[in-house]
Amino acid sequence: MTIAIDRRGETKRPTNVSLDTGLVVLAKALGVNISQACEAGLRQQIALASAAAWRAENSAAMASSNDYVESRGLPLAAHRLS
Repeated sequence: MTIAIDRRGETKRPTNVSLDTGLVVLAKALGVNISQACEAGLRQQIALASAAAWRAENSAAMASSNDYVESRGLPLAAHRLS
C-alpha cells in the first residue's frame, strides 16, 4: 500500500488529541511547538506503518526472489567483476 501525501495544497485541520500532561508541560517549557511535534510524530508513524504494509503485501514476491537466488545463484553472477 503506497500512500502519497500531496503537500502543494496543504491545509491544516483542527484536531483534538489527548496527550500526557507531563509531556505538554515540558514541551511548553522548552518552547516546542506541540502541533508541529505531533505532526512530525504522525508522519513518522505513517511511514513506519506504510513500510510494514509494503513488506506484508510483497512478502511472497520477496520470498520467491530469495528462493530463486538461493537455488540458482545471482542472475548474471558470471559477469560480475571480482
